[in-house]
Parts: sequence; structure tokens; C-alpha cells
Amino acid sequence: MGLTTQFFQQISGVFGLLLAIIGLFLSSWIVIPAPTFSLLPLGVGAPELSPWLLSLNLLATLLSAVSAGQSWLYRVALGLSLVGLCLSCLPLVQFPAVQRQAEATLQRALGRDYLEKIASPQRVSLAAQPLNLARVFTGISLPPIRPTGIQFAHPEGVPLRLEIYRPPTAGLHPTIVNIYGGAWKWGNPTQDDKFNRYMAGKGYTVIAIDYRHAPRYRFPAQLQDVQTALAFIWERVTEYGIDRDRVALLGRSAGAHLAMLTAFQPDALPVRAVVSYYGPINLTVGYREPPNPDPIDSRAVLQAFLGGSPDDFPELYRKASPISWVRPDLPPTLLIYGGRDHIVQARYGREMANLLQAQGNSAPFMEIPWAEHAFDAVFSGISNQLALYYTERFLGWALRPLEPSSD
Repeated sequence: MGLTTQFFQQISGVFGLLLAIIGLFLSSWIVIPAPTFSLLPLGVGAPELSPWLLSLNLLATLLSAVSAGQSWLYRVALGLSLVGLCLSCLPLVQFPAVQRQAEATLQRALGRDYLEKIASPQRVSLAAQPLNLARVFTGISLPPIRPTGIQFAHPEGVPLRLEIYRPPTAGLHPTIVNIYGGAWKWGNPTQDDKFNRYMAGKGYTVIAIDYRHAPRYRFPAQLQDVQTALAFIWERVTEYGIDRDRVALLGRSAGAHLAMLTAFQPDALPVRAVVSYYGPINLTVGYREPPNPDPIDSRAVLQAFLGGSPDDFPELYRKASPISWVRPDLPPTLLIYGGRDHIVQARYGREMANLLQAQGNSAPFMEIPWAEHAFDAVFSGISNQLALYYTERFLGWALRPLEPSSD
């Protein structure tokens, strides 16, 4: 029996050491910023999958504890696993306070009774809770909705398509025009498929649109393509199941930049709301004060997009910055940014929210302190669950049916 116990302890110690090293390495990216683009997936994924890492570190701790008396090496493993355990707990420990702050932010911007205003015969469905831990492990269920692809333009020989995701019920629906990110250099309308299917299942018509890419096509080509897509959509609202009076623009990163820039133009088609997931705000300041570390080389990205530096094209940088177009009577704008974003820092989103609010606009700002850029790429991750929860509520409020005129 003694030999069997000793063998079991040794095996436990070896596995505990291995898991402790892996768990600590992965968990460290919850607090260590990714210095290069190739390491960015670790910085993005670690906090979003922290419940997985918590389980891994807990197992490593238990295995190491069984063997801690056998060797100093297993005691080291125990220490490593405990450090990993603490790191993997950080996002979950912060979550309740962040959720309370987000709720208070929406109530201040939209009114304490904003949820009551969503209720209507055409009410879209809302997620029941801001975090379901089981879904981190099992994934968020998605409806079997498949998009219809249509070419909407062919500028300079470049075919541009849109993907239409229709909700299960017939009729006209509130609509989200989704603009993908990718540093204005890459991407396509299918890359946010999970989000598009999810929101279509909630009762929205979702239309994901395309645009030309830098550096071959520089600004304002991307803005013009988004405007062309909206004009194309506006002419076919009945055909696509769109309630013309209940349209929102939503984007991520470069797509969020284009969503804000499009909606804030003086001659913009009327949209009811804008949602920016970590969108660039002030391109001049972004160029002059890049993040540290800077995994995508922000200055090179902006030069490819605009053709040079702010010293070369100061007016172009101004026109390409959404912050330059802030004025009263803009659509309500939800801004969601990661506190650990090392591509578009959260301070820019906060600055935009403050400026919009100073001009009398509704502009709730959410900062998720543990989240990196593109946090929602982990669709079932804890940050995206929180972001979805409040995106649904914001859009439900902003795109509620218009009340009949008293005239």
C-alpha cells in the first residue's frame, strides 16, 4: 500500500507541476500586455477564458498539494499553481462591480426606467443575465440562421457584398448594420457571423457590409463605401425586412470608427443609434501617442489608411476622426472599450463619451477593465457576455417603436 501511495503521489506531482507551469503561463496574460501581434491572441483570450484557467489552476493546486511533502519541486509547483489561481480569479472577482457600474451608466444616460421603454408588442428578446458561467464552457447557443449574400457595389472593379441575416419571424424588424474591423486593411462581412446570427435570433435584421481596404484604397474610400451600402439598403427596406425608422450602425475597431464617422456626418442618412466596440476616435492623437506596447504598429496602420502622418495630412486626419464631427442631436451612441486595450486605448472612448454628453447627446461609456482589444472574438467569453447584455438593452431602448405623432 505504501508503494502504491508513493507512486500515486509522484504521478500527481508530475502532472501537478506540468499543469502549474501551463496554467501560470496562460494566466499571466491576464495582466501582461502582448508585446507583438503574434502574441495578441494570448492577451485577448486569457481573461475571456479565465473560468477555464481557474479550473486548470485549481486542478494543478490539488495535484501539487497531494505531493508537496515528497519533494521541493512539488512544493514549487504548488506555489506556481496558487499564483496562477489568483491571476485567473481576477476578472471574475471584478465582474460584479463592473456590471453594477455598467448598469448605473446606462441608467444615467437613458433614464432609470429605460428597461420599461423597451417593452412593446414588438419587443425584442433580451439576455436574462450579464454572465452565465456555464456558457463559457459550453458556448452561447446560436439559431440556425444562414445569411443571404448580395453584391451592392463594384467601385473601381472591386466587388462589395453585404450579408443579410433575417430573424425567424416575417415582417419589418429593427435593423443592425454591422461593419467589421481589421485595421481598415482586411476582413469581410462574414467574420462576425456568430454575433449576426445571435442578434437575428433576438429579433433584428442584421446586415453586414463590406468596404475597400487600405493601403490600395485610402480614406475616404471606406466611408464612401459604407454610405453607398446604406443608400443601397435604404432603397430595399421592405424587401430586406427593415423598419426604416429603427436602424442602428454597429462596428468593431476600424468598423466602429466607420460607424461613428458615417452616422455623425451632417448629411448622413437617419439612423437611430450607434454602437462602438473599441473604435478609434482621434486619429491625430492616436498617431502621436501610440500605446505601449503597440502590437500592431499603430503609426504604420494609420499611414496605410491615410497615406502619411498628421504632419503630412493634418486636415485629412481631422476629417477622418469621429471626434471632429461631434455636435448636438447625434444618435445615441454606446461606447464599449477594454481597460487593457493596447490598440485603441479606453481613454479615447471616455473622451468621446464626455464630449458627446457635453453636447447634449446620450452616450453611455462602458470600460471592461480586464479586456483587451477584440475581446469579443471569444464569443462566449466573460467580456462579450457582458457587452452583449448591455448592447441588447441599449439597442432595445434606442430602436423601440416610435410613438404615434400627436399631430
